[in-house]
Amino acid sequence: MKLSEIKSKLKALDSIAFQLPNGDLVPRHFHVTEVGKISKHFIDCGGTVRTENVANFQLWEADDYDHRLHPEKLLSIIELSEKVLQIEDLDIEVEYQGETIGKYGLDFDGKHFLLTTKLTDCLAKDKCGIPEAKPKLKLSELQDQAASCCGPDSGCC
Repeated sequence: MKLSEIKSKLKALDSIAFQLPNGDLVPRHFHVTEVGKISKHFIDCGGTVRTENVANFQLWEADDYDHRLHPEKLLSIIELSEKVLQIEDLDIEVEYQGETIGKYGLDFDGKHFLLTTKLTDCLAKDKCGIPEAKPKLKLSELQDQAASCCGPDSGCC
């Protein structure tokens, strides 16, 4: 989800809820402690120089059980961040403290903002010798194929 998308969705909401990939909701008394821009400048394993930029939200829960972040407040934080930090319409990455700090993508299901899992990947498979994944076949499918091609009327003999 991009910044423009979350801003549009916040304008139509009365309350904000974030849902973790396991279905649990982030406690309602969470704070958004940071909205910023993270720039990553790196070299992949194939030697290609790359840059990535994301808008970063950090969610944090405190012992302040009476606190509720309202959509218009988060919208104003985002807009201030865009102006002061000159953040363009970037994809959003969300940090949230579980057993360790997790990084998530962001989606929306019409009611909740969904924290989506992110995966690592090799960006230079063609240069570092990672073989293409072989298609997985079911033994029953192979048996069906073998039976159909070697039947008495198949013409293979």
